[in-house]
Amino acid sequence: MGRSVDYSVIVPAYNEEQWLPKTLFYLNTAMRAIDRPGALIVVDNNSSDRTAQVAQGYGATVVFEPVNQISRARNCGARAARGEYLIFVDADTTVSVRLLEEAIRLMSSGAACGGGTLVHPDAGANRWARLGTRLWNTISRQTGLAAGCFIFSRRDAFDAAGGFSEKVYASEELWLSRRLKMWGKVRGQPFTIITGDHVITSARKTEWYSPLRLLLAVSLIVVFPWSVRFRSLCGFWYRRPEVRPGSESRSPGDS
Repeated sequence: MGRSVDYSVIVPAYNEEQWLPKTLFYLNTAMRAIDRPGALIVVDNNSSDRTAQVAQGYGATVVFEPVNQISRARNCGARAARGEYLIFVDADTTVSVRLLEEAIRLMSSGAACGGGTLVHPDAGANRWARLGTRLWNTISRQTGLAAGCFIFSRRDAFDAAGGFSEKVYASEELWLSRRLKMWGKVRGQPFTIITGDHVITSARKTEWYSPLRLLLAVSLIVVFPWSVRFRSLCGFWYRRPEVRPGSESRSPGDS
């Protein structure tokens, strides 16, 4: 962390030892291909598994956030980060060289204060996952809001926006997107959704939960936006069903 870096990739992770290898494999590959010095940071959000050890094995700097809250984990990583550009990637998401390079180019050229990208589910995803990501991509294009699995920001814009809101337990990326859009608008640096590329993210929630449960979780936020301020109402994002050992394992070559 002592060397000079241009950008930092921040991965919040809670009990992600099975998904981290694939995510970090692709991130390391992308970062090595870019002619800019970068740092890879994994935030261990009070995991009870080998998340920290796995991250260290892939050369990531590991920082610890004891409060199990997505916003706090992201902000913890940002505080530890050096450099001008911040890229937040979920622990079950893979990023291409081209996408990482484009995000950094947009920020470094002054063409954008930050942004996001389109989302595709991983191979073998069921129809609900495919339908959900298509719907989200349409919303993202029209509203200019970024998905939490990949959101990037200039450091000065992120600090001015106050980082991720720690008053909410879900949808923190939407709150930040709106604040960054406002900050960038007056400076001629729009918040940009990259449509020429995409991330591939896990569809595991559509495997864990029924379509009805998924619909209820989304509907709660839409009908009662204030619900995200209460952890007890955001269990969909924090509780996981019991998963058989090895049932979530993915090799670095999977997509």
